Amino acid sequence: MSFEPHHTSSKPAHDLHENPMTPPTTTTHTSPIRPVAIVGPTASGKSALGISLAHACNGEIVNVDSMQLYQGMDIGTAKLTIPERAGIPHHLLDIWDVTETASVAHYQNLAIATVTDIMARGKLPILVGGSMLYVQSLIDDWQFPPTDPQVRKNWEKKLVDIGIAALHDHLKTLDPEAAAIIEANDPRRTVRALEVIELTGRPFTASQPPKTAPPRWDTIIIGLRTTSDWLNPRITQRTEQMFAQGFIDEVADLVANRGLIADSTAGRAIGYAQILAARAGQLAWDDVLERTIISTRRYVRRQRSWFNRDPRIHWIDATDTENPPYEQMRNILIAEGVSCG
Repeated sequence: MSFEPHHTSSKPAHDLHENPMTPPTTTTHTSPIRPVAIVGPTASGKSALGISLAHACNGEIVNVDSMQLYQGMDIGTAKLTIPERAGIPHHLLDIWDVTETASVAHYQNLAIATVTDIMARGKLPILVGGSMLYVQSLIDDWQFPPTDPQVRKNWEKKLVDIGIAALHDHLKTLDPEAAAIIEANDPRRTVRALEVIELTGRPFTASQPPKTAPPRWDTIIIGLRTTSDWLNPRITQRTEQMFAQGFIDEVADLVANRGLIADSTAGRAIGYAQILAARAGQLAWDDVLERTIISTRRYVRRQRSWFNRDPRIHWIDATDTENPPYEQMRNILIAEGVSCG
């Protein structure tokens, strides 16, 4: 089988501002289409790698970044602009208003239908993003646990009584793994995890399918491995660029015209939460940039911990300039029987 990538430059494929693409080629498959998922930490180069693959394999990209699902949250989520998408169809961007509460189950239904449609049209679905629960909901057969309004109400009352920090600490004693992936300032998911634990008598994470099971559609999962020395400067540079591009004004517009508030899923997103806190007088403006960078690095640690536990991921070195990530991915896909050209 052959794999004819479009990206043949010796430069790494992870620079978002490079566009070495040409018109897409056709894709042939000697077996049923197998989606490709590109996962890994924030700022590791997933988006550009996905676009390069889409051009080479006549693919379409499915967003798996939970905050890019929100309309108007563009700068602070590093959502690709129309020119940066380079003519590649992108699905599941801008589908929720910022006042809507995020739902992994809702996303799962939409994303499964989207991937199924892409495959039915003979194209390659490329799943790109690093939102951990959303990735798992899509590539695994995750049947979401039950809910009980009274049990949830009891935990919500406990939240009011003791605060989110203490409630999250309580979750940590019952289910350390769940506490590690749910942010300490996320009351909704903390309450949900405690609700599930009470209803099922098992850890919240026990409801998740095992990472040893075959992924849905036999998806090939590519992971970008990074080092802190390489990634941290990229995080700083990207965050500084966001603020230079008008991140604070974006938040002001979302507050004034779309109803963004701090006590919402969208309002707790990294960067947005810090700007909203400064607007409310709860954080000095001089500290907003640094707090955003620190929160991003903390999130990256959680992403690494989560994805490192998945043995199905084919890891590539995002930092390797002599053997660029695209070429590493190309070799994996060839070995997996993907044929483009």
